[in-house]
Amino acid sequence: MSQFDERVRALLAARETGEAATLALRELGPEVLGFLSGVLGDADADEVYSAWSERLWRSLKGFEGRCSLRTWMYVLARREISRFRKGARRHAEGRVPLSELADVLPDARSRTRSTVATEKQRQLTALRDELPIEDRTLLILRVDRKLSFDEIALAFSDNPEASAEVDRRREAARLRKRFQLVKQRLIARARRHAIAS
Repeated sequence: MSQFDERVRALLAARETGEAATLALRELGPEVLGFLSGVLGDADADEVYSAWSERLWRSLKGFEGRCSLRTWMYVLARREISRFRKGARRHAEGRVPLSELADVLPDARSRTRSTVATEKQRQLTALRDELPIEDRTLLILRVDRKLSFDEIALAFSDNPEASAEVDRRREAARLRKRFQLVKQRLIARARRHAIAS
């Protein structure tokens, strides 16, 4: 268990849910916003990030610690992407007051925005953006976020807290194969693009 997980759990045990959520958002919020931007683009990422932050804030007290908090935060992010893509709108009831999130949202946004430095990076980003959203998600979690395939399997799971070890290993193996296929397709596209240029 990481020191970050230990600090959050200690705050939760002391019933300091607001402090725990603030710590989680400050520590991992920029990383998750970067992930959302990579999957959805900046404009949609802001909306999904806001919904994700609220969901994290409301549900953190139910976190049981069967996976790392970082992995669990990606589970929540994937669920919010799914809700967003289905067009589901969140209801006003149960929303976290924006005044409570005001301290951490601008900080996360300012720490994740960057410009792509080179033409090759822009081309690779364009190729990645052409991928189906599930493949793009897999690529970002593995390459950019350096999650293990076991962690990615949990992030792709509907219920990571209840995932059986055997099922998780099977899903991790499936995702590893899928990742290799995505990587091969990207390499082939990049070569075709280089030849056409």
